[in-house]
Amino acid sequence: MALQFDMFTNDEGDTRPKRGRTMPAARSVPSRPSDDEMIEHLVQSGRYRILRKLEPRAIAQVIRPEFPLRGLILDTETTGLDHRKDEIIEIGVIAFTFDAAGNLGDVTGLYGGLQQPSVPIPPDITKLTGITDDMVAGHFIDMDALRELIEPADLIIAHNAAFDRPFCEAFSPLFVDRAWACSNAEIGWKARGYEGTKLGYLIGQSGYFHDGHRAVDDCFALLEVLARDGEGGAGTAFSELHAASKRSRVRIFAEGSPFDMKDLLKARGYRWADGSDGRPKSWWIELDEEALDDELHYLRTDIYRWRDADPPVRRLTAYDRFRAS
Repeated sequence: MALQFDMFTNDEGDTRPKRGRTMPAARSVPSRPSDDEMIEHLVQSGRYRILRKLEPRAIAQVIRPEFPLRGLILDTETTGLDHRKDEIIEIGVIAFTFDAAGNLGDVTGLYGGLQQPSVPIPPDITKLTGITDDMVAGHFIDMDALRELIEPADLIIAHNAAFDRPFCEAFSPLFVDRAWACSNAEIGWKARGYEGTKLGYLIGQSGYFHDGHRAVDDCFALLEVLARDGEGGAGTAFSELHAASKRSRVRIFAEGSPFDMKDLLKARGYRWADGSDGRPKSWWIELDEEALDDELHYLRTDIYRWRDADPPVRRLTAYDRFRAS
């Protein structure tokens, strides 16, 4: 039998306390604080920022009728950056409802599928996405499952619609002639207090972390960010995006502008189009339609210096924006 040292045993083996000494009072073992209590303690200290793991929203069993509109959050993973030669290897979508005021309703469905490309996945893409050739071998995206979610959608949202829309339209006519919105370009994230527009920044500053760069995971992450209210009664980011998607925009092409004016145009926010994507070979800018007259006045006065100059103007709605050309 192993001997156990007892600090209360005297030299004679008597377990009674020695004369003149008292037994210490029994100590109560404190109960373990809950997770919420520990989080509150750390946050109140002002020295910690706590990130919670994002838990995907459940698909609603009953769809509330007060949210009659249908939205779709979409994300793709591809073999590269060029929709004309690279291919989709994964599509993730989350379907949800909303109302005309931009209030989010219920998650109504989701789909995530892999697709085997015609060429091996480049190593840098595997490093970025975690998708390997073995994972996609023999897999094809279920177009019937996608059709059930896409056809009822009033609005398709991607965090980089200028990237995702051309890939999706090249992949299937299901995505053509749909209304698209870009949660990166059409929301004033800086005004909402965010330090950047990448999804990783947005989800982190919203107090969450998630398994990024897989399509469905990124869709759920974006949904949570869109659902958050802004400070000072600014409403949700989704309500801002929905309002932006309903506004008409104009794209102005400063075609034939003098070469020595390029620095002025660039400083004003114009971008160069080399003509390879179907746009005029020129500097161009996209603005709200209300700004059209002021911008044409600027071009005629400061750039062309000719009051009858008539640069090409293209009006855009959510059905036109973010297309390849």
